[in-house]
This record gives sequence, C-alpha cells and structure tokens, in this order.
Amino acid sequence: MELVGQCAPELLPSWGGGSIPAGPGGLSVSVPHGTTIVAVRHADGVVMAGDRRATAGNLIANRTIDKVFVADATSLVGIAGVAGMATELVALFQVELEHYEKIEGAPLSLEGRANRLRTMIRGNLSLALQGLPVVPLFAGFDGHQGRIFSYDVAGGCYEEHDHAGVGSGSLFARGALKKLWRPDLGAREALRIAVEALYDAADDDTGTGGPDLARRIWPTCGVADASGARMVGDEEIAELVTELVDDRRGDPGGSRRGGEWR
Repeated sequence: MELVGQCAPELLPSWGGGSIPAGPGGLSVSVPHGTTIVAVRHADGVVMAGDRRATAGNLIANRTIDKVFVADATSLVGIAGVAGMATELVALFQVELEHYEKIEGAPLSLEGRANRLRTMIRGNLSLALQGLPVVPLFAGFDGHQGRIFSYDVAGGCYEEHDHAGVGSGSLFARGALKKLWRPDLGAREALRIAVEALYDAADDDTGTGGPDLARRIWPTCGVADASGARMVGDEEIAELVTELVDDRRGDPGGSRRGGEWR
C-alpha cells in the first residue's frame, strides 16, 4: 500500500470521503458515515454518548441516527464508520453475547466481550481497506468499576483510562474531556461533560452534529453501572442540553464580547 501510495495514490480507496471506490463501470457509490462517540468513566460506572449525524461526503445523510447501543446487561457499544455495516456489526455482537449466555449459563467477562468485538472488527479488515471501515467504542461495568475499550480498523483493542473518543470529531471531543474530567465525577456530571464534549466537537467538525433544539434532536446516551446498562431518556438529555446551551450563551468560547476578542 505504501508503494501504491507513492506511485499511484488515485488507486487507493478514499478513507474520509464516504465513497466506495469506482468499479468497472466507473461509478462511485456514496455511503453514510457516522461519528462521533465518547465514553467517560465516573465514580460508579461509565457513560457513553454519541451525536446523531450521518454524512455521505459533504452531505448530511441522516440527522437522527443512533450510534450508542446496549450490548448486554452490563455493557454499551458505540459505532463510528460506515453506518450500515456498523449497525449490522452491533446487531450481530448483541446476538452473539445473548447466545453465549444462553449456552453457557453465564455472561462473558468484560474482557471476553471486548476481545470478541476485536475479532469481529478484524474480520472486516478487507472491507476497511476498500474504504468501508467500522471502528466501535466499547464500555461496561465489571462489577467493581467502569471500563472503556477502544479499537483500530485492524482489530487492535486498547483499554482506555478515564475517557475516550472515536470518530472524526474525537480529536476535539477528547481535548474538551481532558479539561472537564476529574476523578470524583458523579453519573450526571459525567453525562454532562460527555454531552459538552460532543458540543465542542460539533463546533469544529462538520461530520459531528450538535444538539438541535428546534427539531429536539439530542445526543444518544447510555449508562453502565451496578444497576446494569441502560439508555438515558430524552427528557434527561434535553434538560442537560438546555443547561449547557444556557451556560454557553455567556461564554461560547472564542467569542467577541463588547467589540473585543476574549
């Protein structure tokens, strides 16, 4: 691939343009891509949040896609990459975890679930090299604490500490989390900073959709703790978003106030 990149880069697939490389007929098919996902550990577990935008090239393909899902009773999975393939991978992952628990009479360990997802991603490597990557984020509660696992397109699995992000806006989201995270966070505070990190990512990344107050489109959020894994209701997220937007009215960051740059 390095040689082809030097000699004939036009033959390599487009990683960021949202298109499948042209086939024999010369046609290129645009497919929706989904980003951005963040996960945040707190004192009692872990939260995960994702924006709702899917893009196909420079177009918004979907404004309300769900990117965070309950994987099983104690874990969550978020998706980034080609939306159709990512949601199919999550559905298969959910079925495999349920099947294992029914056959064995006990669920896989959290590390076992993370490694199973790694194998599934590695199985998609050939398609990833054709421009159809899927890169999820996995988090759960192991009975003692929340844990977060990130991946690369080759199936590499890496345990993250404190917080993590994946997707085109993750660079900006993780920068925000570095400033906002602290060890004594409660569940609601962790959820608040996860939503705020997505807000900051949407401010700089066109692939990330911010909260839409007019359409009442909120980030998709999940929580995993001693009570299990569950999705957070729209009413609670709407309340958090409203608080965040009200706070940012006075200090949006980099704004001009009174004719002078802050």
